[in-house]
Amino acid sequence: MRVADIRQRLRDLGAKPCHEERVLRAWTQALALDHGTRRQRSADFLPLPVREALPALAGELAALARVRSEHPGADGSARLLVDLADGQTVESVLLPRDGVCVSTQVGCAVGCVFCMTGQSGLLRQLGSAEIVAQVVLARARRPLRRVVFMGMGEPAHNLDNVLEAIDLLGTAGGVGHKNLVFSTVGDPRVFERFARIPAGSVRPALALSLHTTRAGLRAELLPRAPRIDPAELVEQGERYARATGYPIQYQWTLLEGVNDGDAEVEAIAQLLAGKYAMMNFIPYNANEGLGFARPSWERAAEMAARLNQRGILTRLRDSAGQDVDGGCGQLRARSAQADAAAGVVLKRMRG
Repeated sequence: MRVADIRQRLRDLGAKPCHEERVLRAWTQALALDHGTRRQRSADFLPLPVREALPALAGELAALARVRSEHPGADGSARLLVDLADGQTVESVLLPRDGVCVSTQVGCAVGCVFCMTGQSGLLRQLGSAEIVAQVVLARARRPLRRVVFMGMGEPAHNLDNVLEAIDLLGTAGGVGHKNLVFSTVGDPRVFERFARIPAGSVRPALALSLHTTRAGLRAELLPRAPRIDPAELVEQGERYARATGYPIQYQWTLLEGVNDGDAEVEAIAQLLAGKYAMMNFIPYNANEGLGFARPSWERAAEMAARLNQRGILTRLRDSAGQDVDGGCGQLRARSAQADAAAGVVLKRMRG
């Protein structure tokens, strides 16, 4: 389901733009669809056909995304395994400091070799309403002021739906535009589309998954990402940063013995010198069987300190879910394995 489908349904019931926005505002803020004030009933501000249709609509919206299981982390985060209406599952992450990371696809086509999500490939796109529904789940659990589109999937491969979700969250949803963070491996379509967003519209912040300064290594780590040289990727990001006034957030998953060497630290310092940017080091969240490991926290902290000394704003972030084996795609993979095993047992019992 798309946000546009919800809007059209309300219009077909006779809703005017003010009614439409009122219902969507209530939904995105995890309130009852007929939410008014202590002194105002829905009869005071919604047409009768809309009011009569709201219970059914509320049920459909609630079915878009339901929490199957919740896995709290010691750092205040919580990974959610989310059931979609068609039985597929995705993951969302409640982040410390009032944030949520949401999925934009079931699976992913980029195939990052260190990511469990990419191992299954792309199964389907999420509709814009399914993306927003994950934010609604998060808001029902805790205060929310930041949404990161960096869960399962590559947002650039579902651009229309992701931007429609961003537009709703940045308007009726009340999320500050710079707190809507679009994370991508770097697709030319993103830069082309973002350059055309009209002034006054919702323009999200941008996070670029860099992971290395070496083009050859990046092609190995991100085998199906567009072949953009890291220096060109940074230049594209810099243009967007200067146009919006938001610094680019560069994501760097630290892999022991792969991209955590002194040469990479020096190359990052040169690549980001003078750029309106911030580097996020994220020690790898180990995935069994993928053959990668995270460097020691001491090594990661040393790399961050050296870059900060060189004038490159660098933050060391612990990957949410490390203590519950909840790296991106792990919960979904374990759930799929459990469902498959249960199916085998059931088949044997019936046989």
